[in-house]
Amino acid sequence: MSPSTIRKFVAEFFGTFTLVFLGCGTAMRLGCASAGGYIATALAFGLVIVGMAYCVGNVSGCHINPAVSLAVFLNGGMTSSEFAGYVVSQCAGSFFGTVMLRVIFGVADIEDMTAAKDKDWGMGANTLAGVDGSIIAGLLVEIILTFIFVLVILGVTSKKAKHGSFGGLVIGFTLVLIHIFGIGMTGTSVNPARSLWPAVFSLGDAIKQLWVFIVGPFVGAFIAAILHKFLEADLPEAENK
Repeated sequence: MSPSTIRKFVAEFFGTFTLVFLGCGTAMRLGCASAGGYIATALAFGLVIVGMAYCVGNVSGCHINPAVSLAVFLNGGMTSSEFAGYVVSQCAGSFFGTVMLRVIFGVADIEDMTAAKDKDWGMGANTLAGVDGSIIAGLLVEIILTFIFVLVILGVTSKKAKHGSFGGLVIGFTLVLIHIFGIGMTGTSVNPARSLWPAVFSLGDAIKQLWVFIVGPFVGAFIAAILHKFLEADLPEAENK
């Protein structure tokens, strides 16, 4: 394994750790029952993406999401071994972020942290509570939101486009918008790694419903990759524009 490949995996680990630690941590600290907590959580997830895009984007592409890596792999942007390494690194980052949240919230005096005591928001895990437990509704939400998110990423980062240095902002604020729509329904996953360990540590409905937040994002990413190929099939390379 080359040093550059190792650096990519480390970047993905760090990026996913940051996403889970700050995104899920905000949900745990503030909850999403109030409008302020709801919007703050949406902003937390989106702003992490903005920060990480400019921090590790030049190293690994800042996927920090197995669904994004799947779409890049399907579009020929990485090898199968790189894809596997990215997913393992992302899941490891999610694990470390979740453990740190568990340690911090476990040892701190959280008697006044009502969100952290609320089982519905334990560890910032995703559930189907917002769609009355409907698997079909939950899958549709996750498929559609991931499809939109990944399609935006593929378009913004396309080698056939000239989007300058604003890609990270576009992607980050797209994730904010997606969270604003989806938090009240599924908690918004669009990222299997982000959902994995918070669900495992939360147990209950979150672990029972975890498969929805793995299958949904992967299906959405697959559809986005196919559509992106179709839409860009006849576009010239950026340097020819």
